[in-house]
Amino acid sequence: MKIKQWQGWGLGVLGLVGVAALGLGCLSQPFVQPRPSSPPPADPERLEAHVRRLAVDFYPRSFEQSLHLEQTARYIEAELRASGARVALQEFSVEESRYRNIVARFGPRYGPRLVVGAHYDSHGDVAAAGGPSPASHTPGADDNASGIAGLLELARLLGQHPPAQPVELVAYVLEEPPHFRTGDMGSARHARALREAGQEVRLMLALEMIGYFRDEPGSQTYPLPGMTALYPDRGNYIALVGRWGDFGAMRRAKALLAGAGTLPVHSINAPRLVPGVDFSDHQSYWNEDYPALMLTDTAFYRNPHYHQAGDTPETLDYRRMAQVVQGVFALVHGY
Repeated sequence: MKIKQWQGWGLGVLGLVGVAALGLGCLSQPFVQPRPSSPPPADPERLEAHVRRLAVDFYPRSFEQSLHLEQTARYIEAELRASGARVALQEFSVEESRYRNIVARFGPRYGPRLVVGAHYDSHGDVAAAGGPSPASHTPGADDNASGIAGLLELARLLGQHPPAQPVELVAYVLEEPPHFRTGDMGSARHARALREAGQEVRLMLALEMIGYFRDEPGSQTYPLPGMTALYPDRGNYIALVGRWGDFGAMRRAKALLAGAGTLPVHSINAPRLVPGVDFSDHQSYWNEDYPALMLTDTAFYRNPHYHQAGDTPETLDYRRMAQVVQGVFALVHGY
């Protein structure tokens, strides 16, 4: 997830509601009634094992590390095939280098589909001298091995409990700079292919950093004064972020996520002109006029290791990650 430019604007993923006073029409979606469900349990140990494979065994995973990206892609493909999914590869070239998205399909083959995606590349400063090191290339445990781990565990659960509607899980490459916000993002390639095929998408959900949680007072920060009057000052929740046009989708998704367990869910709808609202793969689907939301732990407003050497597997909370996955399972089955 690329957010550093955002810091200078003084706006953030969860704090966006604070700009309502500026007349930008942001809403925090209060009074959403949870839709109770009993999803199958996600496995915290499996989640941790996936994060460690990506953040340790396949380190670093930035765009110029072709060998490690290939190893990562093969690992994701094998895990998705093991789930029983119908797996396809979306291959493409960027500046004479080959990349690929991995696509896993569940449920019926035809009809409007629900897309859940996460990116498997991580941030790296390729201009740094001396080659990759933790100082220049983050291990990327939260950003975004956590999202991929969640995607793989979701695939395992969907293989055991197939959905009644078409569902597509996608592992994307090239979310991070220098390809962020370009047509070469893996998610941009996927969204464009869906549009060109005339495929209807009911909802796209981007899993963007879902592993970092804290209970201490003051562990959740916001860019504007007074936001703790609307949101907690503890980083103990998961957040849904969407544009104004996806108001109804947000309420439905939030109800399903909140009803799946005890993990708090907070949300924000804001117009796309607010910096940060579209800082992940979901924006690629907005560009193709599809409804899309981001599910996030709020990145650097909570996690001090964002894009740093400290973004390691030891810092994540796999028990609460498992609750996030169970919530996404409930969304996939109930949306």
